[in-house]
Amino acid sequence: MLKCLIIDDEPIAQNIIRGYLDDTPGLVLMGICDNAIEAIEILENKEVDIIFLDIEMPKLSGLAFLKTLEKTPETIITTAYREFAVEGFELSVADYLLKPYSFERFLKAVNKVKKRIEAEKSLGTGSNVAEQTYTYFKSGRKNVKVMYSDIVFIEGLSNYVKIHQVDDKILVVYERLSHLQKVLPYQRFVRIHKSYIISLEKIIKYGVDSVEVGEKELTIGKSYKERFLSKIKNFNP
Repeated sequence: MLKCLIIDDEPIAQNIIRGYLDDTPGLVLMGICDNAIEAIEILENKEVDIIFLDIEMPKLSGLAFLKTLEKTPETIITTAYREFAVEGFELSVADYLLKPYSFERFLKAVNKVKKRIEAEKSLGTGSNVAEQTYTYFKSGRKNVKVMYSDIVFIEGLSNYVKIHQVDDKILVVYERLSHLQKVLPYQRFVRIHKSYIISLEKIIKYGVDSVEVGEKELTIGKSYKERFLSKIKNFNP
């Protein structure tokens, strides 16, 4: 069973999603939140596989909420606003549903999430990810083994990334940075910018606006700064 959370301030929208969930085998509703602040508390204390997330909400928008999360469940955006789609997919949401949407369209989004979860499991994600020391990345037609200890930082470039490793090795992988953020063990890596994920153990020095890894100085994005500073203070290699 996939555990689901609804985050939407509109009662009508909440009821529609809840009805669709009731009619879909394999899904269970864990809660309904009127705003993102309520959702943060639930996600800190409960395991959630899928969130159905509105964008325009009081206190904190849906997209701003996603940027605050260290470990993000699979996300299906549910909104009346088409103009946020590009930003949503840059944050690696699974699907983007424009209100009003049909049950058929809802099922298509859920099936997409199921495939993503299966793909992540095949890459070694899950409860034992922290115990693993490597993963395989698909580069061209080959799956290349990369040790976590060899990764210095990962640079996002549109639909592909460059994995910068020790000894100046670079591996090009056709994947989104936001997806790798979920795949990599969050105890060892942190996203500091829309374009960078770094290895905590490779940090040489850092300030409030930049961090040095290897021989490269990288900018810390404003929306990632608080999470990074908290992570580095509590990092225990």
